[in-house]
Amino acid sequence: MEVILLERVAKLGQMGETVKVRDGYARNYLLPLGKALRANEANKKRFDAERATLEARNLERKSEAQKVADVLNGKTFVVVRSAGETGQLYGSVAARDVVDILAAEGYTIGRNQVVLNTPIKSIGLHKVELALHAEVEASVELNVARSADEAARQAKGETLTSADAIYGVDEDALRPEDFFDPDAEEDEGDDA
Repeated sequence: MEVILLERVAKLGQMGETVKVRDGYARNYLLPLGKALRANEANKKRFDAERATLEARNLERKSEAQKVADVLNGKTFVVVRSAGETGQLYGSVAARDVVDILAAEGYTIGRNQVVLNTPIKSIGLHKVELALHAEVEASVELNVARSADEAARQAKGETLTSADAIYGVDEDALRPEDFFDPDAEEDEGDDA
């Protein structure tokens, strides 16, 4: 099916271009969301008549997105989650969680604007891309840690995925004697 794009669509084309797409993509995504019109004479005339309005609205959305991107770009957000000693999270941090974290800080971002191919499943510093507009992107950093104290240590550059880093113990220096008290009395099981 041929459609006329009403706004820039990534990997498809610019506003005003007539492109050929699969029928399902047009019917289920482009047409219902108002991103395109079917390419016929009536719609071409309608687009030409509304072009100035559409370009002005697109420019306004782009400038609003750019303002948000300027504020968000490079910011770091702390995410406290439960994790094992190896740094593996017991859950994960998905796009929905990123939206909630940004909302708690006062930023309204849609879940579809978070570009996160796979959920975050380990502690550490993770970059997350935000597609605020078809032409505007921002990048934030998530500091995923077990506690606020660990988040501060990670921000300084520490890696917290070993017992040494977490507890301050060098696990290679431990000997069996460190776990047993040689002066302790042995318990005889013949008390009966």
